[in-house]
Amino acid sequence: MRDHIVLYVNGWRREIRGSSVFQPLSTYLRDELGLTGTKVVCSEGDCGSCTVLLGRARNGCLEYRAICSCVQFVFQADGHHVVTVEGLTGNGALDPVQEALVQHHGTQCGFCTPGIVMSIHALLESNPILTERRLREGLVGNLCRCTGYDPIVRAGLLIDAHRTKRMNDLFNSPAMLAELLDACRQPVFLESAEKVLCKPSTIAAAIAFKAAHPDCVIVSGGTDLGVQVNKGTREIKNVLCTAALVELGGLSIGDHEIVAGANLSIAELEAVLSEAIPEYAAMIARFGSPQIRNAATLGGNIANASPIGDTMPALFVLNAQVELWGRNGARRVNINDFYAGYKKTVATADELISRVWIPRPRRGEVIKLFKVSKRQDLDISTFSAAFWLKLSGRSIEDIRIAYGGVAPTIVRLPRTEAHLKGRTVSVEAFESAGEVALSEIAPISDVRASAEYRNLLAANILRKLYYDLDVDRKQASTA
Repeated sequence: MRDHIVLYVNGWRREIRGSSVFQPLSTYLRDELGLTGTKVVCSEGDCGSCTVLLGRARNGCLEYRAICSCVQFVFQADGHHVVTVEGLTGNGALDPVQEALVQHHGTQCGFCTPGIVMSIHALLESNPILTERRLREGLVGNLCRCTGYDPIVRAGLLIDAHRTKRMNDLFNSPAMLAELLDACRQPVFLESAEKVLCKPSTIAAAIAFKAAHPDCVIVSGGTDLGVQVNKGTREIKNVLCTAALVELGGLSIGDHEIVAGANLSIAELEAVLSEAIPEYAAMIARFGSPQIRNAATLGGNIANASPIGDTMPALFVLNAQVELWGRNGARRVNINDFYAGYKKTVATADELISRVWIPRPRRGEVIKLFKVSKRQDLDISTFSAAFWLKLSGRSIEDIRIAYGGVAPTIVRLPRTEAHLKGRTVSVEAFESAGEVALSEIAPISDVRASAEYRNLLAANILRKLYYDLDVDRKQASTA
């Protein structure tokens, strides 16, 4: 078992011990390595100035993804290769992405530019053909207060992709790949200045550590925790990092259900859902930015127990099952029974989320998902709603409804469901259901919206559902 962290930065091996492993990755890059091209502005993962590429061993090579290094801890980079803007060329010259931004006026003050460069490189890693749509979607997590974005997009479209190098060509090192492959699987136990890091390689070891340290912080994606630590609202002492747990990985896609490991990233989940449940994938596409979706995990979002978590309303109406592993073995809990209150779950002190069973809608079943936020992209939900319906013609045979942002937890609306069950799809039915819905929720006023506004949304979203169903019916009849 190692007592240190091993990672590579721009092709150079780094071995880290002591308190440095608990700091944000951006702080380590800037303060200890002097790689100040990685900028820090918000320390919340919102602006993208701290974007770097994180490479992990997969399928015989390193797979690179863009992440916000300000909300990732150094220990999360164990067994990974970090590429910063300084690593794109070995001679100090500009690479083709940087050249295009300079030549076509895609930069002004330049503070956000390194992060934009790294996000564009992340797009080129998966596909050398850059379209306006891909650029705009890929740069959702990069804010720029100077250029107005259009010059950045125009510059991106004029990049000479044939001259750009993929990271596996730029850093072609079999020795690095082999060591990182081993390191990401190895257990780590490290103590420093009253802080403890446990990165076990078996779920049994993880359960034992959690049982012995019931106050430990479980870190999977860590995107919310990173913000809390940066803003001084939370301190971490005992850390259980789940990155090396094989039992929390894996993905199975069947005709009737998806079985996803808790460590599945939100980006990976989105890719799976694009074919399996497209409506759900469209909702996930509004989960933070590409950098956040690359880091955040399904299990982490569920365990975070937020009443405005974007993944969860759909899981409620699909009757997803959460698998928990503890000292007594595994058990499954319907997600509708998983939350015991605000930020509280039914998991015992020794239990971890290991997998999630997500049923796929069948013929005659419809799922509709809605998210209301102040911005279309990169924003926290003000209100969310999920609907699952089983229809026979225009008759509602069955319906499930879940709302987010109107109570201490995501909530089902059983009285509203009973009101609509067996009725004919009509605007009158859904308008009257809106009145019933108001009796089942208790929203509060906060920085995102007033209670009155959320009540208005809770009623009106049912009318929106009716009109969406009507459009679907008309389109089906003319197909």
